[in-house]
Amino acid sequence: MRIDFAQSRPSTLGVEWEVVLIDRSTREPASRAAEIHDALQGTPVAARLDHELLENTVEIVTGVHGTVSSALGEIEQVSTALAATADELGLGILCAGVHPFAKATQQPYTRNERYQKLIDRTQWWGRMMAIYGVHVHVGVDDRRKAVPLVNGLLGYLPHLQALSASSPWWEGVNTGYASNRAMMFRQLPTAGLPPHVETWQDFETFVAGALQTGVIDQLNEIRWDVRPAPKFGTVENRVCDGPPTLLEVGALTAFIQCAVDELSEQIETGRAPERIPDWAIAENKWRAARYGLPTVFIADQNLTERSIIDDTLELLDRWQPRAQRLGCAEQLADVETIIRGGASYQRQLRVASQHGGDLHAVVDALMAEFEAGRPLDR
Repeated sequence: MRIDFAQSRPSTLGVEWEVVLIDRSTREPASRAAEIHDALQGTPVAARLDHELLENTVEIVTGVHGTVSSALGEIEQVSTALAATADELGLGILCAGVHPFAKATQQPYTRNERYQKLIDRTQWWGRMMAIYGVHVHVGVDDRRKAVPLVNGLLGYLPHLQALSASSPWWEGVNTGYASNRAMMFRQLPTAGLPPHVETWQDFETFVAGALQTGVIDQLNEIRWDVRPAPKFGTVENRVCDGPPTLLEVGALTAFIQCAVDELSEQIETGRAPERIPDWAIAENKWRAARYGLPTVFIADQNLTERSIIDDTLELLDRWQPRAQRLGCAEQLADVETIIRGGASYQRQLRVASQHGGDLHAVVDALMAEFEAGRPLDR
């Protein structure tokens, strides 16, 4: 089958940020997204808000932007209006890969055909998907680059998983993982790491087979950690846990934009990105989900192991001229802010420790960080 790939300017951006409505009295998720959408209907931000699987979730969806700062400006405008409306309804807002203590199966899901089919097919595991993330699209000017870019980005999954990790809890239990969301999401049949394909034709063959055998009914049911998005002419990174703050959204977006821009340049000059063995890609993702920022990952085909932190700091240095050209130097520098101050999972664990294990305090801290737009010292 032929899959068309939309025209897109290289290194342009689109961001999707899933945020959670919170009952301020109980600190539980509040399944009132429909009220939010109704209240904002007809306002300038309404077109930038979308429904998600759970009724407690609102997704902020940007338009196409040339720079990270422009995308963040739109997100800030939308999130400010969203927060004001939520406050009028007695609600707070937070983002994290997982709510610290909510019961997954008690969260009502959105009743439409798409989500009903997902639940019907996946059953208990589908009802476990009380998870939240941020997705970053980067424009690609030639569909022949799309699959090599996906393969190249797999080398950065441990960095992005560790930097964004924000889900150490599951239903009130400290899981010992920096990102329990990563462990949950991969249970869906088309989620997690993509299968090994080398060319656009390989991707078309996979999609044709998946449609023929009922694995998927439509293309957007492929929920890989990194995937081509033919409708938009982008590659989409989906591995990140939901970051609590606008600063972290910007830092992760800048990291992804620089990575894609460099990989695209390499592909144009005939230097295909190195791909480590599939088992090592899977191991790297697991290590980053388990250990977060202190992770030591498998860096190359020779199985050299490196520190995520050391490797990330070297990337930031190497990418400085690129970030200046792309206009994201300030946001890329905030990656180091995350490293120095701690990723969200580390901040959440500190708050819990300071409050005798009280996860309500963690929810309060997450709401405060969302409101502030940046990580808060604890």
